[in-house]
Amino acid sequence: MRFEGKTVVVTGAAAGIGRGYAAAFAAEGAQVVVADVDEAGSAETVEGIEKRGGAALAVRTDVSDEADASNLAARAAERFGAIDVLVNNAGLHLGIYNETSELPVAEWRRLFDVNVIGAMLCAKACRPHLRGRTSAILNQSSNSYSMGVGAYSVSKLALNGLTVSLAREFAGDGIRVNGIAPGFVETEAASAGLSDVQREMVMNGQLIKRTGQVSDPVATALFLCSDEARFVNGQTWIVDGGWSFRL
Repeated sequence: MRFEGKTVVVTGAAAGIGRGYAAAFAAEGAQVVVADVDEAGSAETVEGIEKRGGAALAVRTDVSDEADASNLAARAAERFGAIDVLVNNAGLHLGIYNETSELPVAEWRRLFDVNVIGAMLCAKACRPHLRGRTSAILNQSSNSYSMGVGAYSVSKLALNGLTVSLAREFAGDGIRVNGIAPGFVETEAASAGLSDVQREMVMNGQLIKRTGQVSDPVATALFLCSDEARFVNGQTWIVDGGWSFRL
């Protein structure tokens, strides 16, 4: 129960890895704030937590909107008193975002508004409630940041830079800021976008010959946000079965 009595905000928690993060923090005692534009999915995440005896609150949030980010922080603090952990998981991916020069400029801006500026806005809004609490922020990156997989990879490389900048800026407040960079993880959305041939290619390219499960980044996230990682700051941890260092 590493997070008993603590409040954890997870953006993009209506489904997939974000829902996995929310459920895992709740299972370790946290009060969880579920932030997402998908209100139905958020309600399902909250219901799942409450069925297991946990406490959760859903707040509709477009992370790219500064007013929404401020409302999220205020609602979390109003309901649970303070914030101990922020997980910036919300992000756009797949499909058109694998393009680079062919991606329309408007989509480039939308992608960065969500994947990079959204993380900054949520961190900025939550900072006063995180300050002085031995707290943590975790930014959801991707191992593709070094692979040049279109605009998406560029956004995650930028997010890694934001992680370092926020770690430096927030250190004086006792707020650690780290990132996590998963490889392919079996979620409904990711699996729908991957053929059997591509899935096999992923597994063959990894040192660990299986596809990633939601429990893989979840376990690392719990560690990085806990007091066990109190001397880890400004780092982005790769969790991809060794794809990034394949032979």
